[in-house]
Amino acid sequence: QVQLQESGPGLVKPSQTLSLTCTVSGGSITTNYYYWTWIRQPPGKGLEWMGTIAYSGNTHVSPSLKSRTSISRDTSKNQFTLQVTSVTPEDTAVYYCARDSGNWYLDYWGKGTLVTVSS
Repeated sequence: QVQLQESGPGLVKPSQTLSLTCTVSGGSITTNYYYWTWIRQPPGKGLEWMGTIAYSGNTHVSPSLKSRTSISRDTSKNQFTLQVTSVTPEDTAVYYCARDSGNWYLDYWGKGTLVTVSS
């Protein structure tokens, strides 16, 4: 059974960098052909796909976030990370990591972590 767990600070100040880590157990992030994804949901709004890192290490980030978002991984720890720079209160959301098993099918999700951007 694959499990994902998000971790990181719950409060970030405006203009700072938001950093979250997703720790994966029960499966390797380098296994063909899975994609490891970040999604967020602002309060009262729908889900927003942020980006993904493939089993190969290739990354794809939403064009709307590309200028300030990066995704990376540490294969030795079976973790992948999200960084969003220059955050504003509009980045306040519950952040989820998930596994995409192909064709946008997200079959495993973390429980989500609330990140609040506030001074």
